[in-house]
Amino acid sequence: MLGHAAQRSDRLSGGQQQRVAIARALAQEPDLILADEPVASLDPNASTGVLELLRSIAQSDGVGVLCSLHQVPYARAYADRVVGLSHGRVVFDVPTDHFDRAAFEQLYGPLDTGTTPASAA
Repeated sequence: MLGHAAQRSDRLSGGQQQRVAIARALAQEPDLILADEPVASLDPNASTGVLELLRSIAQSDGVGVLCSLHQVPYARAYADRVVGLSHGRVVFDVPTDHFDRAAFEQLYGPLDTGTTPASAA
């Protein structure tokens, strides 16, 4: 990102803008980063990069990361815990490996098809 330091942030890609936002947060030496849909408008490669960066910060710097995601596969791949919220209430709070089809359906309702997508299995 150093090569882009002189550029206006609106000339950066979405992934680069997210990295700048994370750097701004880190400059304040936080104990916790709240990331509200940090990958909502990013392509899969940029999304993976941003989520890997957040996970790295949590693991190496000891900064807690609370991340709001609607993409179940990303939550499964990058989260230690999944907290399901519905209408402002906690529906469940489980380790990621306990986030199963039943938990998925508590949030999103029954799956419409007879097959279970990988994201809900």
